[in-house]
Amino acid sequence: MSAAPTTQRQRPPSPADDWALFLDVDGCLLDFSDTPDGVVVPPGLPARLDALAQRLDGALALVSGRTLAGLDRLFAPLHLPAAGLHGLERRHDGVQIASPAAPVALADIREQASRFAERHPGAVIEDKGAAIALHWRMAPQAATELSTFAAQALDRLPGYRLQYGHQVVELRPASADKGDAIAAFLDEAPFRGRLPVFAGDDLTDEHGFEVVNARGGVSVLVGAREPSVARWQLDGVSAVREWLGLQHEEAKR
Repeated sequence: MSAAPTTQRQRPPSPADDWALFLDVDGCLLDFSDTPDGVVVPPGLPARLDALAQRLDGALALVSGRTLAGLDRLFAPLHLPAAGLHGLERRHDGVQIASPAAPVALADIREQASRFAERHPGAVIEDKGAAIALHWRMAPQAATELSTFAAQALDRLPGYRLQYGHQVVELRPASADKGDAIAAFLDEAPFRGRLPVFAGDDLTDEHGFEVVNARGGVSVLVGAREPSVARWQLDGVSAVREWLGLQHEEAKR
């Protein structure tokens, strides 16, 4: 994965009816929280996302590090096409591709990580089934030790990789990424033949930006992280919602 040097990016163009729109969730549609379960979905956001999806004839998908089940809980009753676990699982048109089965060693590693977190108040171990995420947002002093633990655990997990993100590292299967998921959607109706647009904030989104760029689409970096291959930029979550017309009526005043 390549990354471009810091550049001056412009605000992306306004939404058009011929877009195939792909959206990251945490740090893009939703503000970060201290814990994965603490994020807040603003009232009315699922309904506004649904309206946008209808405008695009269904060509809107969530592309997230969260599981599909977790996305459905967040945005209930909305049930959008989605890719979870950074592309390891995917759902579209009634067909769901499940993530790989977790290896036996992962259960022991998860238990060890949980014991480690108990010694570092604020550290959070997120169980994602086939993957484990080690968060240090509330325990920055544990960042180096958690990263070292994950790197050492990787030796016991053939076919896995480390995935770094915003104050988190994950142990996850290496079989797919967000770019793979977006490419798969673009081969299917109603996404096929449309202009691909992807907005995301984290390092995991770079694979998606590369796919969108290769197809002449619109890659949108949310926030100020550098370097990035994204060609457009928005300041943060509020700017994303304003760009897409998803903000609450009170927020417009």
